[in-house]
Amino acid sequence: MECGALDTNLSLAPGSRLVITDDLLDGTVVDAAALSMAAIVARDGQVARAALIPLGVSASKMSGRDRDRYEQLFALIEESAFAPQVRDSAEALIRAGFREARIRDLAAELGGTVGPARERYRAFLDVIRLLTEGRISDGAFLDEFLDFTRQVAGKLDFGIYAMCVDRLFVSERIPLSVKSALLLEVLTYPPLIRRELVTTLLASTRVPPELGQQARSELVVRLTPRQQTEIRLYTLLKRSWQARRPMSESVAP
Repeated sequence: MECGALDTNLSLAPGSRLVITDDLLDGTVVDAAALSMAAIVARDGQVARAALIPLGVSASKMSGRDRDRYEQLFALIEESAFAPQVRDSAEALIRAGFREARIRDLAAELGGTVGPARERYRAFLDVIRLLTEGRISDGAFLDEFLDFTRQVAGKLDFGIYAMCVDRLFVSERIPLSVKSALLLEVLTYPPLIRRELVTTLLASTRVPPELGQQARSELVVRLTPRQQTEIRLYTLLKRSWQARRPMSESVAP
């Protein structure tokens, strides 16, 4: 609910990593209320659709009054969900009477989208390794990053993409010139995605000071005063979350 109120991406806990589809499918998140909120407020369409699957499985096992409650819940999701893919999927499950075959179809559709995107992500990790080993140029790496981003946009779990970008920004093995170019690219992203990535950069204690200063300077030039204020507030919020995390988590790689 906090993430929904803040209009930000879902995280497992304040200051923790972003939720990915696996968390909703492997039993990491089992509470029906949490799954329902994820389906409604998640900005990542793949995560929101993943939340529907365990809810649909539960609904398929219900009858009578309990089934009616699930139908009302899915009607609410259909009406209120942020992600349009979820509204369509919720309506389809209601229409199908929560039949197991339709739930399997939804899981297959999700896997058919996320699976290839993750394969592309794993291939990009090899490109990162080539850069750190000095086996490709900065320019070739940036071209690969742009191609990777285009191919996985709207398909790869945003939590995985965000983690990838964050690690590029903080890695000591990535040249500062590459980080600078990546920052300029991130600043062209849609507002919600840009805000998530830039505020994580600004809140990090592991980002090179020069990169943080560049980010602040670019924000003044590129964003409206209101957008700049929003970035500052979210950065402060993330720093406060980090300060509340156990020391063992805050120093984890």
